[in-house]
Amino acid sequence: MTVVETKASAPPSGLSEFWFYFSRNKGAVIGLVVFLAILLLAVFAPLVAPHSPSIQNRELLLLPPAWQEGGTWGHVLGTDAVGRDILSRLIYGARFSLFIGLVVVTLSVISGVLIGLVAGYFRGRVDTFIMRIMDIILAFPSLLLALVLVAVLGPGLLNAMIAISLVNQPHFVRLTRAAVMTEKSKDYVVGSQVAGAGTLRLMFLTILPNCLAPLIVQATLAFSAAILDAAALGFLGMGAQPPTPEWGTMLAEAREFIQRAWWVVTFPGLAILVTVLAINLMGDGLRDALDPKLKRS
Repeated sequence: MTVVETKASAPPSGLSEFWFYFSRNKGAVIGLVVFLAILLLAVFAPLVAPHSPSIQNRELLLLPPAWQEGGTWGHVLGTDAVGRDILSRLIYGARFSLFIGLVVVTLSVISGVLIGLVAGYFRGRVDTFIMRIMDIILAFPSLLLALVLVAVLGPGLLNAMIAISLVNQPHFVRLTRAAVMTEKSKDYVVGSQVAGAGTLRLMFLTILPNCLAPLIVQATLAFSAAILDAAALGFLGMGAQPPTPEWGTMLAEAREFIQRAWWVVTFPGLAILVTVLAINLMGDGLRDALDPKLKRS
């Protein structure tokens, strides 16, 4: 057997197989490119933004975009009601939105996976108690429940992230529980039990790694949902507070100018739309790449 034949017969690596299935979804690839572009803008915001997001220019209030009459290329997307550059605020706003999504997903995943792991492994009364609490949380509209929690905790970005993570937690609990119940009855888990593996080893090293694929997809979708919920709370005045350049807060500040200065509302709304759409497209691609049923089809 030659070297060429050996290389040709070698199975593909996990990463190359993942990229093969992910790249078949063209929408997911586009979403990944857009998301990476937004991420780079957020990381290098001080270098990319043409102006400070908080500096006010009282001589350029509600300046239209550069391509409209009265606009200037010094402020490509125009200025808001107090003369702040909209493009700069959008770029810095990407930092807040991505940070909110990251923190919310991290909190939701860690707490939801731990609780779901306990419920799915031990079953019985523990499982019943946990799932009834999750059913109660899911019985309320997510945004309304987040709004109530923020009203109790007090308005602010930190409290908004805590509230949104609590609202998203039941989805991870239920998903983890279902995956653990499926995996627990399989031969490799029974074999580990017979070999003398302890409870914690079975839960975290044997079962949990085989439950990660659906959790990764759910985390991606929860990331976009967190950005939307944070923007909604900011719009209602319960999230990030002015003058923070958060997209939802920018919409709230601009709503009274919607008829005479369309750009102060349109561009923050488009930023939310494009970011959430890109993340959702990535989530579809991750599902295609990680779901064995879709791989076989």
